[in-house]
Amino acid sequence: MEAPVGSVAVHTFSAHAHQGGNVYQSMDGHHVNAMTGSQSGGEDTTRIAASATSDFEDLSEGHFYDPDADYEPDPEYAATLAPDAARQRRERIGPTGRPLPYFPIPGPVTDHGPAKVIAMCNQKGGVGKTTSAINLGAALAEYGRRVLLVDFDPQGALSVGLGVNPMELDLTVYNLLMERGMSADEVLLKTAVPNMDLLPSNIDLSAAEVQLVSEVAREQTLQRALRPLLPEYDYVVIDCQPSLGLLTVNALTAAHKVIVPLECEFFALRGVALLTETIEKVQERLNPDLELDGILATMYDSRTVHSREVLARVVEAFDDHVYHTVIGRTVRFPETTVAGEPITSYASNSVGAAAYRQLAREVLARCHAE
Repeated sequence: MEAPVGSVAVHTFSAHAHQGGNVYQSMDGHHVNAMTGSQSGGEDTTRIAASATSDFEDLSEGHFYDPDADYEPDPEYAATLAPDAARQRRERIGPTGRPLPYFPIPGPVTDHGPAKVIAMCNQKGGVGKTTSAINLGAALAEYGRRVLLVDFDPQGALSVGLGVNPMELDLTVYNLLMERGMSADEVLLKTAVPNMDLLPSNIDLSAAEVQLVSEVAREQTLQRALRPLLPEYDYVVIDCQPSLGLLTVNALTAAHKVIVPLECEFFALRGVALLTETIEKVQERLNPDLELDGILATMYDSRTVHSREVLARVVEAFDDHVYHTVIGRTVRFPETTVAGEPITSYASNSVGAAAYRQLAREVLARCHAE
């Protein structure tokens, strides 16, 4: 039993008693009151549970269901979206206030490439770009996709987040950009995550912004460096620096899609208009294939009115460009930075890991729909 992408059907896999009613655990961890409005249902319960067992057993090896507990809204927030929390759960209303689609668990792939290039971009710092690049890449790799992460920030935060000390590197993405004849294989690092590689960075990259000014076709430098690698990967995720300078323009010129991580705070919201204007200029002048894939709400806390208001404004302004997946606040994210690994391996069963797995499924569903 499989629902098409974009439907709001709920797949039920296990039943348990909850507060005196029959409540079922959906595929994405949402609690659904299947018995609302019905006084009897023993036969239906048996049938659904039997169907659930069958569907669960049909999963191919290595697939699993995500405990997306973060998307169980608190009662105060639920009241703003539906007359009662039970109805909200039935209709699977997500944090964005829209029906939460079903994003299927992707099947394995036999052939890899050419890669889709995704730029993780926002000129404001501290909005979750690096965290999202690492964990989206790890979740895509977990689903069998070959992923290349490109650290395109002189601060080297993405490299640090994967356990690499930037100061000890002899070769980085800077050498790949600026030295003719340099092979990507000389710079490439294997990460501890299967199917995921890294082009690291350090402070040397800050010199590239000055040196590229005098180069011919300076905006296409990264695109030329990545071109030989595209057939070997399914996705290339570029972690951009927090500015709209030449390095960021290089990333946008090389990319097919842009994901904008947006902290659910007012000041983060103000800068989105300037970023979208830059994206439009790159589309017109340098890269007509570039498109805004989505705005990703991060650091969301449904308990605060401010977070809910900011998210509502973003949805009102950008509508379908806002991802249904929302990344909530959790102490696990800073812990993973210290550990030097993605949350999908550091805290595999955490709410944060579930959220990024859902984001990976949403990204794959959007790409598949094209």
